[in-house]
Amino acid sequence: MHLNYHYFRFLCPALEEKIRGATLVSCFSQNKEELILELQLAENRLFFIRALLLPSNTCLSFPSDFKRSKKNNIDLFPEILHQKITGVHLLAFERAFYLETADGTALLFKMHGSRSNILLFETRDSLPVRLFRKELQEDMTIRIPDLEKPLDLSWSRFKSLEGNASQFLPTLGKLPRAWLKREGYLDAGLERRFELMQAVMDMLESPLFSVFKEEGKYLLTLLPCSRALLSTSDPLEAANAYYQKAVVQQAFDNKKHSLLRALSEQQKKTASYLQKTRQKLEALESAPQLSQTADIIMANLHQIPPGSERVQLFDFYANELREIQLKKGISPQQHAENLYRKSKNKKIELEQLRKNLEVREKQLAELNQEQLEIQQVDDFHELRAITKSEKPAGPGSKQVQLPYRKLEVEGFEIWIGKSARANDELLRRYTWKEDIWLHARDVAGSHVIIKQQSGMRVPAPVLERAASLAAYYSKNKTASLAAVIYTPCKFVRKVKGSPAGAVIVDREKVIMVSPESPDKL
Repeated sequence: MHLNYHYFRFLCPALEEKIRGATLVSCFSQNKEELILELQLAENRLFFIRALLLPSNTCLSFPSDFKRSKKNNIDLFPEILHQKITGVHLLAFERAFYLETADGTALLFKMHGSRSNILLFETRDSLPVRLFRKELQEDMTIRIPDLEKPLDLSWSRFKSLEGNASQFLPTLGKLPRAWLKREGYLDAGLERRFELMQAVMDMLESPLFSVFKEEGKYLLTLLPCSRALLSTSDPLEAANAYYQKAVVQQAFDNKKHSLLRALSEQQKKTASYLQKTRQKLEALESAPQLSQTADIIMANLHQIPPGSERVQLFDFYANELREIQLKKGISPQQHAENLYRKSKNKKIELEQLRKNLEVREKQLAELNQEQLEIQQVDDFHELRAITKSEKPAGPGSKQVQLPYRKLEVEGFEIWIGKSARANDELLRRYTWKEDIWLHARDVAGSHVIIKQQSGMRVPAPVLERAASLAAYYSKNKTASLAAVIYTPCKFVRKVKGSPAGAVIVDREKVIMVSPESPDKL
């Protein structure tokens, strides 16, 4: 009902009380579908009218402050600049009103949903001279008096229309019509229908405005509302509250929902890949080892008749006779050599499958963590910080700038964060719980990570070298000896709202090293 005539009945008098006698000092746009009017009130106080004419969400708001950008904006409607506002006039039973200035100029707000526009008239009775949305050229034929639609709301007219609510009062809007339907209007007799119509009209006469959410969308209503997020008797406050929810919060909700939906799809695909790969790995691991079959063939070559395709041989691994199928056209020895080659390839395949599982399990853990973080976000600032974060490049993706520099020491990778924000990104997106985290104690510096290798302990020389790098990339760079703390990454956590790079560390150990640059590798 934020574009409804019944709401404008309260909005226009409140707006006139606020801006009557004010001077229009600027009129500009810095977004294609948004017009800003800046008015100077008494005592040099400023007041703004913001008209957002997005086809998907048209609304008005009245901020007490508005920061105009220094570029990418344009001044509009110069004819009314420096004019005093003499009145705000509502058009009868129409979703439109106009501001009148001292010289008779009229600025019409035609709030017709996706066809909304703002029109400038030299006088109330003339044709428009300018349009805000120039693509709506049919608006150039509008005359303000022609928009007004005086309605007879008497019983006789209602009866003549046989209780057709849309014809009797076309300005009702969706919410009042829905209320009538819930109250049984469609099945009621004519007199009962009129009673219900009078009841809904009485509710529309009450200056209590509520903003609520229904089916994922924010709405403004004049009807009693038990689910109100905000209720007020001030129509200007109601407009601002609706704008904050329906435009700002709705955009945030949509963006958050879109991110979570995309994450969910990635999680499903990754989980499906993990399931199929685990099944394949289990099947390969449980299948007979080809190298053992080859050993049995080679140990019993003298017992295999030439040209045999099946043969019973003693399996010394299982200590029993076993039927082995041979390949037609090649000798048993060649068949055994093929099996040895396949066994080697199978080992490579198994190793690759295990590596793939490790990578995808890590990806799934990262996706789960990102999902949890996004679910907890409740404002655009935090959401932008997450979505602007660099992500590791996946198959087929474009190369991204990683938040760390990488070195190798004795076969172990060592990653060094590039900045405070990069430290957070490194810890949040690129580390595994068993990786070793290092940092110079009690001073600012880079996070250093030793990437853990499955089944291997980090050798002391690697730990010492990583510690010397952590000391070098810190405020202790010039010290002769520096203390460096280290612990598995699972004992390092980021606290929401803490400064970039700041973490809480548990179960750390300390190592004393001399700072050394990576050039000494």
